[in-house]
Amino acid sequence: MIQGVEELSLHHLYRAMSFLGEEIDDQRGATPFAPRCTKDLVEEGMFLERRDLFTGLDLVFFDTTSIYFEGEGGEILGQKGHSKDHRPDLNQMVVGVAIDSQGKPICCEMWPGNTTDVKSLIPVTDRIRSRFHVGQFCVVADRGMISADTLRELEDPARNIPYILGARMRKVNEIKREVLSRPGRYREVRVEKKCSEEREPLKVKEVLLEGKRYIVCLNPRQARKDAQDREASLTPSKTGSRQGQRALLATEGIGSI
Repeated sequence: MIQGVEELSLHHLYRAMSFLGEEIDDQRGATPFAPRCTKDLVEEGMFLERRDLFTGLDLVFFDTTSIYFEGEGGEILGQKGHSKDHRPDLNQMVVGVAIDSQGKPICCEMWPGNTTDVKSLIPVTDRIRSRFHVGQFCVVADRGMISADTLRELEDPARNIPYILGARMRKVNEIKREVLSRPGRYREVRVEKKCSEEREPLKVKEVLLEGKRYIVCLNPRQARKDAQDREASLTPSKTGSRQGQRALLATEGIGSI
């Protein structure tokens, strides 16, 4: 609990949000989706305050979500787009957050609600580098950030940004046909234990393909569950098919099997 917040009312919070969202004169480094505002200066000041001689950003984790709202207002950010809350009928905004390897927030970004994830990663990486004067860092993002254009931008020698991106195993032909079919032994990273409350077990395998490094991850516990779920979903259809075959044969006078 922060001391003094019990004296705050809702309108105080609204006023603070309005102040943080005010545009500033210096718009260098603004994204194509939103201008620089007061909250950017606060984030940069907090980062510099915590920084020392050895402070760096080796890893930056980035993810986004959407927030819908009702009522009036939000003319700049409020747009209809892909709603993760399943409310495509309402205006929304997209919020992205970047955190460091220690789990501490670096900055947040806000964009109009029709901004897609694949278009936001490159502007964010460029902004982090310029705002916090970071020479080199590695971006870690989920599979929703992947597109061919995004990969080309990340691999551009002018940017030279190492990255770790999740991949859609069954939807990318290169992964489906080449990576998953490559032979090789898995290395056990985290041993499976009997207690279900322990962290999930993990095995990994490295595959090198055309200059790219893929890490194939296998969770044995989840794999067994998926196999059981598939078998359970197929059992009713198998039973129904056999019953239908019996009915057809009986109708034609051949008899039952």
